[in-house]
Amino acid sequence: MGEGFALVLPDFALIVLGALLARRVMVQPEFWNGVERLVYFVLFPAMLFRSLVHAPILGADAVALVGAAAVTVIAGFALGWMLRRAIDPDAVRAASQIQCAYRFNTYIGMALAGQLAGASGSALMGALCGSMVPLANVLAVGSMSRGGVRATVRALLTNPLVLATLAGAAYHAAGLPLPAPVDTLLGRLSSAAVAMGLLGVGAALRLDRSFVKPGAWFIVFIKLLALPLVAWGLAQWWGIEGLARQMLILFAALPSASSAYILASRLGGDAPAVARLISLTTLASALTLSVILGWLR
Repeated sequence: MGEGFALVLPDFALIVLGALLARRVMVQPEFWNGVERLVYFVLFPAMLFRSLVHAPILGADAVALVGAAAVTVIAGFALGWMLRRAIDPDAVRAASQIQCAYRFNTYIGMALAGQLAGASGSALMGALCGSMVPLANVLAVGSMSRGGVRATVRALLTNPLVLATLAGAAYHAAGLPLPAPVDTLLGRLSSAAVAMGLLGVGAALRLDRSFVKPGAWFIVFIKLLALPLVAWGLAQWWGIEGLARQMLILFAALPSASSAYILASRLGGDAPAVARLISLTTLASALTLSVILGWLR
């Protein structure tokens, strides 16, 4: 656990710093809204695109890895809906909270993957997160949206992470070289993405007494304990080994994504409850990820 804690410490220190800055120094919500938009629309798409362009060729293993990640996400969705009545009797409000059981914080994932396995880990985690963004969005938007299939498709086709994933995968498949000046520019944007993203996660943390509600702890159990076990079982069953196995389990163990709050706000869900769940999974993952990373090493 000591090695795992050493890995998560720098990234969770950035989260704590973001929380302190948001409450003591940069207290204007508009500033952090701007940071979130910058990361979401510019920095993180650049990081995803560059990671996928430089991603190692996975061959036949990629099918099993992406398939296992998809099954893990769907398992979180299914387990959450099995407990829907304990979470919230209203379907849309429950759906907005259940998304915290299967959505994943890509910023933390990319940061930890890089520390655990260097550039190869970052590239593989980028490919995993990028390929699972459409699925997570389909499940979340589809379960909350009142606009039907058309609204879901429109949300996917305008998602910057989905677009960056498709563009990076297509560029990688074409085997085209990335011009050095462009690579340098994307590299500098990528370097800023993780730090700014983690500061934004800290700024969004919300703490209050509603953490004691059983429904909240059901979500935490599914996201941080049940899904890593599902991923481990799939890796054993499908023969996924080495770096791919490490990244699959790390992906499954990530806390909930801060973007879940935005989606809940826009689609009429319980946004305050979602903010608390994001905070709770993030804080609890400092312990669970320490254990899991120490084991993976």
